[in-house]
Amino acid sequence: MTTLTPMQIGARMDRLRARFDGIDALLVTRMVNVRYLTGFTGSAAMLLVTADDATFVTDGRYRDQAADQLAGAGVTADIMIGLTQAEQRAALAAAASGIVRLGLEDDGVTWGQQRSFIEWFPAAELVPTAALVDGLRMVKEPGEVERIKAACAIADDALGELLPTLAQRPTERDFALRLEFAMRERGASAVSFDPIVASGPNGAKPHARPSDRHIEPGELVVIDFGCIVDGYCSDMTRTVSVGEPSLEARRVWETVLESQQAGVAAVGVGAECAAVDGASRDVIVDAGWGDSFIHGTGHGVGLEIHESPRVASTSTGTLAAGHVVTVEPGVYLPGIGGVRIEDTLVVTPEGSITLTCFPKDLTI
Repeated sequence: MTTLTPMQIGARMDRLRARFDGIDALLVTRMVNVRYLTGFTGSAAMLLVTADDATFVTDGRYRDQAADQLAGAGVTADIMIGLTQAEQRAALAAAASGIVRLGLEDDGVTWGQQRSFIEWFPAAELVPTAALVDGLRMVKEPGEVERIKAACAIADDALGELLPTLAQRPTERDFALRLEFAMRERGASAVSFDPIVASGPNGAKPHARPSDRHIEPGELVVIDFGCIVDGYCSDMTRTVSVGEPSLEARRVWETVLESQQAGVAAVGVGAECAAVDGASRDVIVDAGWGDSFIHGTGHGVGLEIHESPRVASTSTGTLAAGHVVTVEPGVYLPGIGGVRIEDTLVVTPEGSITLTCFPKDLTI
C-alpha cells in the first residue's frame, strides 16, 4: 500500500470550539469522535474540550499508546493516562471547574451516564448537544478521502480476483470469507461490516447474512462489502449472474443500473439529499417497482460505515464539497431475488468523483 498523507488532526479541536453555541465546554464520550479529535484508537477514553484547553483521560491499558498517538497527531491537551475511573472522574471535574454550561453528546450518552455526570459536575448545567463533532466529520479532509479511496481500491481488487470463482458454486458463506481474507491480505485492517453475499431468493433480503446456500448459474448474486484502511471505511455493492439470467432478472438489473446512474449524476455541491434520492427513486417507480425499493438511496461514509448525511426521501440536508456518500438503489422481490448497485462518491465543486471503480457488468 502506498504511504498515506498525514491528516491535520491537531487543528480539529479549534474548529470544534468555533461550533460551541450556548455551551462553555463539551465532554466527548463517543469513541469515534474521540478518535477524530485526537487520533487515539483505543476503546476507552474521554475528552473534555473547553474554550482554550482540553483534557484527555484514559486507563492504564493505553498508557503508552495514548501518549504516542496524541503526540503523533499533534494534539495539544492535558493528557492523563493510567487512571482509575475514580481518578478520571476527579481529573475531569477539576478541569471543568468554573464551567457553567457543559455540553454532552446527545446521541452518545446513556441514561446511566447522564446520571453519573450530574454527580461528576455538580456545579455545571449539563446541556445536550447535537452533531457538534459529527458535523465536522461530514466534510472530509483530503487525507480522509485518500484513506477511503485506498479502502475502495482494496475492495475493487479483491472482488476482481474472486468474482470468477462464483462459477465454482461456492456457498455464500465461503465466498464472503474469501472476500474478507482477500481484503485483509491487501492491507485492510478489518471489514467495514459483515459482507453481504445473497444469491437467488436470498437477494430479496437487503441485509441477508451469508448462508450455506450454493451459488447457482443463472441467478442474481448481491455482493455488498467494504473494508477499513487507517480507520476509514469503504462500501460497494455489485449484483452479478454466473451466465445469463432470466429476461425479468435482466430487466430489474438494467432498471437499478439506470436508477443508480441517475442518482450519481444528481450528486454535487448544493444538491438536496432528498433530490438525489428522488432522482434514483423515480426511475424505479416509473418501471413499476417503487414498492420494492424499501430503503434510502445512500448514506455518508467515513470513520463509521453509516454517517451523516443521509440520502433519503426524508432527508433535509444539502450536499457540500468534501461529503462522502453512497448511492445504492435496489429492488427486492420476495421469493425471487434482488438487485442493488452501489458506489461511494466524494462531492467536489465540479460534481463528484466515484471512489469505487469496479465495473458494473451483469454476467460473468
